[in-house]
Amino acid sequence: MSLLGGYLSVKTISFLMLSVFAIAALGYSLGRITVKGINLGTAGVFVIALLYGCLFYSALSKQLMAGETSFVSNALKIIENLGLILFVSAVGFIAGPSFVGNFKKNYQSYVLLGLVIIAAGAASCILCILLGRGKTGIEDSEFTALLVGLMAGSLTSTPAFSAAKATVATEHLESLVSVGYGIAYLFGVIGVVLFVQIIPKILKADMEQERKRIRVSENEVRKLPKGLMDMDDFGFMPFFLAAVLGILVGSIKLGDFSLTTTGGCLLVTLVFGHLGHLGKVSLTPSPSTLKVFRELGLMLFLIGAGVSGGANFIKYFNPIYFLYGIIMTLLPMVSGFLIASRIMKLNLLNILGSITGGMTSTPALGTLIHVAGTDDVANAYAATYPIALVSVVIASQLVLLFV
Repeated sequence: MSLLGGYLSVKTISFLMLSVFAIAALGYSLGRITVKGINLGTAGVFVIALLYGCLFYSALSKQLMAGETSFVSNALKIIENLGLILFVSAVGFIAGPSFVGNFKKNYQSYVLLGLVIIAAGAASCILCILLGRGKTGIEDSEFTALLVGLMAGSLTSTPAFSAAKATVATEHLESLVSVGYGIAYLFGVIGVVLFVQIIPKILKADMEQERKRIRVSENEVRKLPKGLMDMDDFGFMPFFLAAVLGILVGSIKLGDFSLTTTGGCLLVTLVFGHLGHLGKVSLTPSPSTLKVFRELGLMLFLIGAGVSGGANFIKYFNPIYFLYGIIMTLLPMVSGFLIASRIMKLNLLNILGSITGGMTSTPALGTLIHVAGTDDVANAYAATYPIALVSVVIASQLVLLFV
């Protein structure tokens, strides 16, 4: 590498680090602004990251050499994936001790809700395709690819996005899937974050009573024996061991399907959290470690995803496609909420936790934990998420193949 190239790399790395810290500071400040008791919370970081991507990323890319631009793009992906691993792993450990007891009690509801939410998302996608086909000036196959990308973005589902790109026949259609995903992802994140805050206010819910209703009874929570050996003061060793195993499990492919890093880390950390120990060795990180990693991971994920998404948001934005994305976000949530509350008679926090899992919405779970004032909502998320993960991948492929 030349001296000039090395200098540019150092400048780029420094600028990238400065950007991450600045986005975090501004994002948390924005997230604190409250209107009638509703705020963006950590999702404020995503809004600032998106604006940063819209305003600065394209301009920055033009100033950099091709290798530097590629480096920034890869660095953002690393930041996003690192954040996702930290957040999901923390959620798995938090939910693990009471997950089995809670799942046994409500497993039918979690399975049904996951299926209902994804079915509603697929139905809204098909409806938009049928209503809009032939009216946008692009071919039917292009329109379908674009709207399946919108569905994946509306449900914030990277696995569905990847599966859709693998299913279409050409590179051009792959790019249209990516465009749709980018357009819908913004409301897919913000919409669910606002939903889990607005619903309790509309219902005038007593959160203290709701926390009591969702609490798993003591005899269903895994209890640890005394005298276990900690590998370190914070529980870093079991946390990172579980993350490594989760990444490996998530990389296993069956045909085109895999659990992905998210699903793999969630599965392994649920097991670690449920077991709690291996012989005399503790497998449980400290509560403070889990809370820090949960929030840090969510922040990094939103920065990586937001800047990357913002880079192409203005370029490809179209109001009608954004409207389609709103429909594909709202209809699954409303359908899931009505069925869970009117037919299944679930308590409010279980419903909202299940909706964040069914919508595969990492940011919304972070917001819901703050709104609810309890980590117990993570159980519903963790129980519904795997059902939604598999269902949305299958649904995106079926729409492309048969609609």
